[in-house]
Amino acid sequence: MASTTATTAPKTVRVGIITGSTRVVRVGPQVAAFVRSLIEKDLETAPVEGLRIELEDIDIAALNLPLFDEPVIPSHTDVPDGYTHEHSRAWSRCVSAVDAFVFVTAQHNWGVPAGLKNAIDYLYKEWSGKPFAVVSYGGHGGGHAAKALQLILGGGLKMRGPETTVNLSFPGRDVLKLASRGADLRLPPSDEATTMWSDRAADIVQLWRQMAVLLMTPVEEKKKPAV
Repeated sequence: MASTTATTAPKTVRVGIITGSTRVVRVGPQVAAFVRSLIEKDLETAPVEGLRIELEDIDIAALNLPLFDEPVIPSHTDVPDGYTHEHSRAWSRCVSAVDAFVFVTAQHNWGVPAGLKNAIDYLYKEWSGKPFAVVSYGGHGGGHAAKALQLILGGGLKMRGPETTVNLSFPGRDVLKLASRGADLRLPPSDEATTMWSDRAADIVQLWRQMAVLLMTPVEEKKKPAV
């Protein structure tokens, strides 16, 4: 009798690519698409062992969340139905269904965009323990926003992320002016070596791979004390 070898189907994991800027005129979706294209290309050549990665675009601007208006404290809510408003419940269901997040954020006055911070603060347990990575962009690279976001996610929400971030600076005032008008920055996907930020592609891929390691490392559940 021929022997058969049992194979284990890879676990499906959903990774959200979050566009954090909510400005009417913005380049955030372009930058998020650039980051996503690099992750997709890396997954084609180096799949994550044991996992089937599904990428999902999450645009904070499209949520149209009002300034936090819940009468309940997010950390005291265990399920989407625990929220009062439907927009809160829908956002809770969205985040609950995703296993990890790549935050693509602009820097506004040295800080995290208000719309992104507001969306984060709507929830708590839905974020807790999940892996994250931060890619920032701006005239100065967005490093201050990236550090603040790391503190919010890793410290406040107990998420798990690499110690490093990737900060993308616009190469000159001409490009910064284009970005301020929401113009096409001609970002990848492209194989041209001269494409803007092509020299940072390896850094973004490395950040992604660091987060992928965390995806393969589940959070240890805290043991309840013996009674």
